[in-house]
Amino acid sequence: MVTVHDVARVAGVSISTVSRALATPERVAAPTRERVTAAARELGYRPNRAASVLRAGRSGALGLVVPDLANPYFAAVAKGAQARARERGLGLFVVDSDEDEDLEVEAVAGLATQTDGLLLCSPRAVERSLVPLDGRPVVLVNQQLDGVPSVVVDHAAGMLRALEHLRALGHRRVAYAGGPAQSWSDRRRRAGLETAARALGDVDTVPLGAFRPQLEGGRAAADLVVASGATAVITFNDLIAVGLVERLRSRGLAVPDDLSVVGCDDAYVAELASPPLTTLRVDLRALGRGAVDHLVALVGAGGVPEVPSLDVELVVRSSTAPPRAT
Repeated sequence: MVTVHDVARVAGVSISTVSRALATPERVAAPTRERVTAAARELGYRPNRAASVLRAGRSGALGLVVPDLANPYFAAVAKGAQARARERGLGLFVVDSDEDEDLEVEAVAGLATQTDGLLLCSPRAVERSLVPLDGRPVVLVNQQLDGVPSVVVDHAAGMLRALEHLRALGHRRVAYAGGPAQSWSDRRRRAGLETAARALGDVDTVPLGAFRPQLEGGRAAADLVVASGATAVITFNDLIAVGLVERLRSRGLAVPDDLSVVGCDDAYVAELASPPLTTLRVDLRALGRGAVDHLVALVGAGGVPEVPSLDVELVVRSSTAPPRAT
């Protein structure tokens, strides 16, 4: 049977270094970490995670609460978090709160006693949800609150890129079809759009209401977008964009001929839509992986470093074009 002593001998390091490299890789220099993992892989070594978590008095599991697993955004974050937890030899409980604030608080309370720490992804009732944790390790994903570690996206930069793109095409009146009223990312996108409009100076933005982050939300927004007189619209996510395009088509309007559409998140539906959506891309799996890394650091060391916001990339497809001449 291969032991940690064998890995240490092949890698030319101490046993403690092997343990750190496999349990908390961020605490080991990259060349050493790679030497240890290569030796472990060569020997077929599998660390006894159950024994290590028992020695530490931990469960060896983390929790993740998301508003809606049917939403491709949260499914992608969960996939990234799950893969990273597995790499670290940890379990991950994933709970869907179904966009219900009370269910979210209940889920957090239930997971708090079964896990070593929690990831709250886009929580809808963040301050209420933190109460049952009673000081337990937590990392917010796509949400910020003073004093609580978080991993977030640079929504302001994304809105600027989207508005610059539409402006370059000739659009001067752009609507925004938002998401849930309690969504932190929606508030950040609205604020980012206002800031971008002021910076550009010659583009009017028309903020519309809050819509469900699903296809039906886009259908509900479409008529308001048309009535606004905008020649382009940015939507809270790609699902709203797809529903909006569908409703426009039923009214005899074409995208992008009659209205340009920009989505957010670059979910799988964006490229499959007709026409394929111009959208703002974030590496959502990287968001989930980074959140797990920071929660593990928090559990193990009592603190996490400050994390820069994840960048947003504009992906141009066929749903945007110059406005039709009137």
